[in-house]
Amino acid sequence: MVILAISGVLLASAAALLIFRVLAGPSSLDRLVAMDCILALTLCGIAVWAVYSRDTSIVPALVAFSLVGFISSVSIARFRVRDE
Repeated sequence: MVILAISGVLLASAAALLIFRVLAGPSSLDRLVAMDCILALTLCGIAVWAVYSRDTSIVPALVAFSLVGFISSVSIARFRVRDE
């Protein structure tokens, strides 16, 4: 139980730092990478919740979210326009 609480606090602090990067990022690529990291942190948070609740029905949602994150990262890398 203590490990789950510690991991939740660490995930929340990482999310706060990433939200700062999204708001104050110097370029659009920094903001997009921060949003991708927020999605990864969300996946980690859902996985921690699955461990806590001992519910395995959440696993397909994790797979779906990770596929969405991968496709969005690839499309961002492909169609990104340079900042002026």
